[in-house]
Amino acid sequence: MNANEVSTDKLVTDLKRVVRDSEVFLQDSAGAVGEKAQALRERLSQTLESAKVACRRLEEKAIEGAKATDKVIREHPYQSIGVAFGIGLLIGVLVTRK
Repeated sequence: MNANEVSTDKLVTDLKRVVRDSEVFLQDSAGAVGEKAQALRERLSQTLESAKVACRRLEEKAIEGAKATDKVIREHPYQSIGVAFGIGLLIGVLVTRK
């Protein structure tokens, strides 16, 4: 997994947590009265829906990226091994250098 995939996974996890917490907040605040409370709940509900859509889109992009990477590696296995070896060697040289 590269850094981009890790950050994407973390972002998806964080978005899911925000969505879940927001849904709990909406349920807990159902008894609140007043125009401001109602407006806040409506706004939060709309924002929550857009966050869900963004999360779904992000998950789809991550899956597409993983499938594309898998396809390239399967089509060029020896080149992929060579590139991975070269990058590992370069990182090793840079890390051990003073």
